[in-house]
Amino acid sequence: MDFARYLQLKEELSYHSYRYHVLDEPLVSDGEYDRLYHELKALETQHPEWITPDSPTQRIGSAAAGKFAKVAHPAPILSLANAFNKEDLRAWFERIAKLDERVLDAEFVLEPKYDGLTVVLQYEDGLLVRAATRGDGVIGEDVTANIRTMQTIPLQIPVKKSGLSVPRQLVIRGEVLIFLADFEVLNQKLQEAGEKTYVNPRNTAAGSLRQLDPAMTAARPLKIFCYDIVAASEDVPLPATQWEILKYLKDLGFTTSALPEFSASIDEVIRLWPGWLERRDALPFEIDGVVVKINQRALATDLGFVGKDPRGAIAIKFPAREVSTMLEDIRVNVGRTGVLTPYAVLTPVEIGGVVVKQATLHNFDFIAEKDIRIGDRVFVKRAGDVIPYIIGPIPGTRTGKEQSYQPPQACPTCGLPVEHFPGEVAWFCVNAACPAQLIRHLEHFVSRGAMDIVGLGIKVVEQLVDNALIQDVADLYILKVEDLLKLEGFAQKKADNVVDAITTSRNQPLNRLLTALGIHGVGEVMANDLAQHYKTIDNLRQAPLADLVTLEGVGPNIAQAIVDWFANPVNQKLLEKFRAAGVWPEVKSSAKPAQDLPLVALTFVITGTLPTYGRDEMKELIQEHGGKVTGSVSKNTSYVLVGENAGSKADKAQELNIPMLSEAQLLAMIK
Repeated sequence: MDFARYLQLKEELSYHSYRYHVLDEPLVSDGEYDRLYHELKALETQHPEWITPDSPTQRIGSAAAGKFAKVAHPAPILSLANAFNKEDLRAWFERIAKLDERVLDAEFVLEPKYDGLTVVLQYEDGLLVRAATRGDGVIGEDVTANIRTMQTIPLQIPVKKSGLSVPRQLVIRGEVLIFLADFEVLNQKLQEAGEKTYVNPRNTAAGSLRQLDPAMTAARPLKIFCYDIVAASEDVPLPATQWEILKYLKDLGFTTSALPEFSASIDEVIRLWPGWLERRDALPFEIDGVVVKINQRALATDLGFVGKDPRGAIAIKFPAREVSTMLEDIRVNVGRTGVLTPYAVLTPVEIGGVVVKQATLHNFDFIAEKDIRIGDRVFVKRAGDVIPYIIGPIPGTRTGKEQSYQPPQACPTCGLPVEHFPGEVAWFCVNAACPAQLIRHLEHFVSRGAMDIVGLGIKVVEQLVDNALIQDVADLYILKVEDLLKLEGFAQKKADNVVDAITTSRNQPLNRLLTALGIHGVGEVMANDLAQHYKTIDNLRQAPLADLVTLEGVGPNIAQAIVDWFANPVNQKLLEKFRAAGVWPEVKSSAKPAQDLPLVALTFVITGTLPTYGRDEMKELIQEHGGKVTGSVSKNTSYVLVGENAGSKADKAQELNIPMLSEAQLLAMIK
């Protein structure tokens, strides 16, 4: 029975290794692979007579992909044995100390175990002549043309006049990866271009380096960290320690990490390595462990190998953050802004010591793009305190019983139809009284840029909803002092002040009310344009789609969103409640025709603190006189109004040669 299991493990591990290293399409997570691998090693320890050359424990990696020329490495590119805790680390130290007493006085270097793609760089007379992937550790793929496109890899060393001597032949080992921020930007650009996005930085780096067109590699944000000298000719002596090797590589012009730590003893290593786990989520790139190396390179070499693993180093693997499990169902949350967000219901699985039952699916486009189906086996990732999320399905495990998913046509909270416009990611509920959105609607409605009701912070808003005093935003205007006195934290003065602030807000102009309604795509600038053009809510609610799209800045999607909002029966009832409460502002006709207003057709950006006007007051003053206020400086900006402590917007104005004004100069323009 054990032998049958042994044969099964060999077959499974070889297949998973091929999927991971050659196809970049793994079927299992790293943690699952490690568990299978250690089960195999345990059987081989019990039955060494079973070991054959094709066992995964006798291999260093996987065969090179066929689309690149195969090249032999000048020296084996070895993998490392794994440890998972301090007991494993101590056991490794004690084993090698028995083989060589010098280990008892050894120093160590702790280095990040990068989650990228290993490459081997060969230099002759200081010139880069070949670059290869690791492949199976003996034979790799020739990716020289692609590596040459990477700005972080020197084509000639040393890259500066450092006075360093360089061996005639030098072979460097490094790891190609993509930083997390660059990965997010890359995916965002691909999504905007309507192209396929990537699952994770490691597979993206591997795929980018294996492009047949080097121009594709050049367009990807690849970086490299170099950390070892694999081989060198003997004409120039190399540093005797790993710590000095890292400095030597940096001095030659290679990119090295600032993370490695020197340790004078194994006790210090055991004390230091947990700190790496704590810092893991703060790093700008992904690592999946820490590599502990004996600092004295001669001692590490003398220790030799056990199987294919060098004895002089070991990798401490972090707890798995990526596992696979079954996606049992897809359900939908309605956020406070009305956006519908899908989430996965999973067969419970442990990730890094936490049992995960649900995970985010990002958005409906993501589900369609990745072809995620109910019943799929999926990869799930959890990093630090980040909400667990689905990376993608594992198509190779499908049985044919999986079900494709379609976004809901009705809001799961209020049951009214949802809206989605071509070219936009979001699906959203347009019901202003949707219970799932009520707190967010209220918070936005009373905010400074909307109705500006002082004293109604988020905590008070939550109290009003939790105590069923508010069913929609219009109910604010029927609140009484005695209603508020029932709430915790309210005394007479506070209740009076809130009711007075609500009463005062009845006089807010039309653009403020339109902003407060939270119509999809209608922000402060758009609300002001609509108010100036239509003058009343009645005019706007009757405006046909063809008329709305003629306004500057109103595209087909926003125009449709406005029409749909006013057509919603629930929203119509809301407006009638506003009318009954006396919240029904109109734009009075100006004594001057619009074209005669002093700031007509001018666009302003405000930055810094003005001497006499608040920012909102100044914004309204500009709008009253025909101008427009936007939040960012662009070539379309007419003037930047600058106060004290002006920030980057003033710098941007200088860069684009946009005129800058003081408050006094603007007031002079108005007069």
